[in-house]
Amino acid sequence: MNHGSPAVELLNTGIYFNLSNVLMLIVTATIVFLIAFLGTRKLSMKPTGMQNFMEWLMDFVKGIIKSNMDWKTGGRFHILGLTLIMFIFVANMLGLPFNIIYKGDLWWKSPTADPIVTMTLAVMVVALTHFYAIKIKGLSEYGKDFLKPLPFLVPLKLVEEFANTLTLGLRLYGNIYAGEVLLGLLAGMGSAGALGFVGAIVPTLAWQGFSIFVGTIQSFIFVILTMVYMSHKVSSDH
Repeated sequence: MNHGSPAVELLNTGIYFNLSNVLMLIVTATIVFLIAFLGTRKLSMKPTGMQNFMEWLMDFVKGIIKSNMDWKTGGRFHILGLTLIMFIFVANMLGLPFNIIYKGDLWWKSPTADPIVTMTLAVMVVALTHFYAIKIKGLSEYGKDFLKPLPFLVPLKLVEEFANTLTLGLRLYGNIYAGEVLLGLLAGMGSAGALGFVGAIVPTLAWQGFSIFVGTIQSFIFVILTMVYMSHKVSSDH
């Protein structure tokens, strides 16, 4: 696991971009686009194949939304939830089959194994909850909700917003990163001669299966928490 990250500076500004993250996010977005395109390319009244999968996934996300808010309000977040669950699931899976290290830099991995990526997603989600709260309720009502139940509790609410953002991003990062670290250790064990290779086969396969389960659950949890936070901001009964 002793590897670096390929980085490039933007026009001598002191701002660096992790090229591995850029690459893997492009790959993730491309795969999600292809899944969505293939699932909606030839729509029919009797869905089969990829269309059947996409319709099931849409119903699944719809169920998540309806469990947190009424559909009249939550329906506008359907595409957001669908995009998030597909994007995060694919991102979680990319680093499981293999990692690619070139000249000491890790190029191929799960992008969600980087805290910058997961925290960016978390900040985006929390920012969207405030944006839609203002859009749906209006700035005045949004401000009144922020002062409830007592004005002097506003600092605690600010801490809560920060904590929600932090836990949303770090939960996803921690689970995916830990899985890839252990897979890397098992891969190192497998390269330590024939005996190590044989001894690493079963644990690697078992952990691969468990990592798929964890990656799936984490994408599900991220979307659920997104809709919970959104519901707290846009629903009138919160």
